[in-house]
Amino acid sequence: MLHATKFLTGIVLASSLMVGAAAAQTVLKSSDTHPDGYPTVEGVKYFGELVKERTQGRYAVEVYHSAQLGEEKDTIEQVRSGVIELNRVSMAPFNGTVKESIVPALPYLFRSEEHMHKVMDGPIGDQIKKAFEPAGLVALAFYDAGARSFYNKTKPINSVADMKGLKFRVIQSDIFVDMVAALGANATPMPYGEVYSSIETGVIDGAENNFPSYDTAKHFEVAKNYALDEHTILPEVFVMNKAAFDKLTPEDQEIFKQAAKDSVAKQRELWAAKVAESRKIVEAAGAQITTPDKQGFIEAMKPVYEKHVTDEVLRKMVADVQAVQ
Repeated sequence: MLHATKFLTGIVLASSLMVGAAAAQTVLKSSDTHPDGYPTVEGVKYFGELVKERTQGRYAVEVYHSAQLGEEKDTIEQVRSGVIELNRVSMAPFNGTVKESIVPALPYLFRSEEHMHKVMDGPIGDQIKKAFEPAGLVALAFYDAGARSFYNKTKPINSVADMKGLKFRVIQSDIFVDMVAALGANATPMPYGEVYSSIETGVIDGAENNFPSYDTAKHFEVAKNYALDEHTILPEVFVMNKAAFDKLTPEDQEIFKQAAKDSVAKQRELWAAKVAESRKIVEAAGAQITTPDKQGFIEAMKPVYEKHVTDEVLRKMVADVQAVQ
């Protein structure tokens, strides 16, 4: 009887320890506007796997894809206020909050994706990350979002003249509004999820984005003309609520930062594969891809730079970016 009592006590104790271990796990919510399987979604999932493994299960990350928690503008406020802990968003919506984020959003600044990688992986990228902290955020990583180009339902675009009078959806960013205006077109900021129906019903003529977004959001079904002008090679940013980050132990903070860094290589690999796949899909579906002469587009950007590169800090950053070989 005594042995049985000891045995039962052992089971109860073991069960209590297991419950305690389970209860000790902290689940962090992360948002993404893109669908499941999209490279940014998979990059954050990989980050979550690394964090779970390296903290022995004390932390786990739940990724809410497909704008389940709201469009980017809404989720930025959620992560800043601590309603959610993590968020993967475009850099552009931060332009009014984090001054330094203006620089990578400038049109035709990066010469190629390789150039962008060198800049964002180096001291300039570190400077931009640090600038997120006063906004209550820790920038953990920069993910690839490829080159953004214009597409529309009306006509092929081969020059700046072809842009005149067309209505394009843009990210909710003043730089993007001014960029479109400088090209003689009309900009309509709106949430990503409203673009398809707005093109379909004629509220707008088109939008601008990379091949994977053009493909996965099915915009190629309603806007067949894709002009490869590559006006921005704008990285995405993966951010964490600063108060949540500050609660981590120094050891766990390093784990989170390293996991984010390790997830970048994975996301870039997935991104490159997705771009190639998406271009094939949209071409097979009848999208007409043109390659306009970029020089006219670049020359039209002078007023955009004059308006948005307004102080010495930003001017130096632009010069530093252009100097990176």
